[in-house]
Amino acid sequence: MSGPALEWSDLRVFLAIAREGTLGAAARKIGQTQPTMGRRLRALEAALGHVLFQRTAAGFVLTDEGGTLLRHAERIEAETLAAQRQLAAGVHDIDGLLRISTLDWFAIYMLAPVLSAFGLQYPKAGVELLTDARLYSLPRREADMVIRMRPFDEPEVIGRRLVTVPYALYAPIGSPVPVFGDGAGLRVVTMHEAYAGRPDVLWLQRALPHATAGFSSNNLAVQAQMCAWGAGYTVLPRPVGDATPGIAAIDLGEPLPGREQYIGYHRDLRRLPRLRALMDMIVERLAD
Repeated sequence: MSGPALEWSDLRVFLAIAREGTLGAAARKIGQTQPTMGRRLRALEAALGHVLFQRTAAGFVLTDEGGTLLRHAERIEAETLAAQRQLAAGVHDIDGLLRISTLDWFAIYMLAPVLSAFGLQYPKAGVELLTDARLYSLPRREADMVIRMRPFDEPEVIGRRLVTVPYALYAPIGSPVPVFGDGAGLRVVTMHEAYAGRPDVLWLQRALPHATAGFSSNNLAVQAQMCAWGAGYTVLPRPVGDATPGIAAIDLGEPLPGREQYIGYHRDLRRLPRLRALMDMIVERLAD
């Protein structure tokens, strides 16, 4: 058999009396009359079948049953106030921190302009951007939003394809164009061996099979700079290569494989105003 239904308005009366200690002070706290407060307290005690306060000369003191109700009422109050704050904020009062994880090159060359615009439009919102190599977990709430190269299959995550980033072969400006399918005598700058299975790495090995790998790195910005300094030809995402002075894309007669980027966030945050605002801005400016 279910117990009596509790109304939030009754719990507000109970909380005010528990905190203020007298009916008069509690009545002033929530804007009601003292007789009304006394009547509502008696009705609540009758509905629950428990005495919630001892009436003493010094004021109202919680009974054991009242202490039990207090702990539950405070949790309900916290949730109610949090919901009210979130609903009241809307899109015009977006504040709070968002933690985003993505690859370093994507953060620098693609995401940074979007985050700058987001900060100008929503100055009360903050962003913590994580670009180290490990994948941060959305289900474990290590990050609020993740942008990465593979789709999300976790049931707690809402994800979508964001953009296909084009790649190209780059050379120092003024370098000779290599012969497609050869590469003998040429030096190339490659990804570290830990990334040997990536489509762009495999393409370079197939397109210039006789080239010498003179330098490797797990950092695309470093590869771009080494190329600019004459260390060799390299394959880069177009946003990285096109933004690097001293190098230019060259055409070997076929398109390079692009890399898809996916964006995801925990489903519990889907109605969070600051996350929705940032998600909308990222999709608007970067999505295919």
